[in-house]
Amino acid sequence: MKLEEIKTAVLAGKTVHWANSLYEVRYSSKIDEFQVVCTDNDSIIGLTHRDGVTMNGKEDDFYIKENK
Repeated sequence: MKLEEIKTAVLAGKTVHWANSLYEVRYSSKIDEFQVVCTDNDSIIGLTHRDGVTMNGKEDDFYIKENK
């Protein structure tokens, strides 16, 4: 997924994962930042580097969780 697709999906309430289901992309309105959160231990990194463009992960590793 491209950066804008990820942001749009998260803001639309969809669950976006990175690499596997333990890593979830979330938006923090408090700091106005998209973050990748490890749901196992609450570790957090920014979705992007400080430049706001370079993602912390490959585009192909992000996916929307399918609701079944």
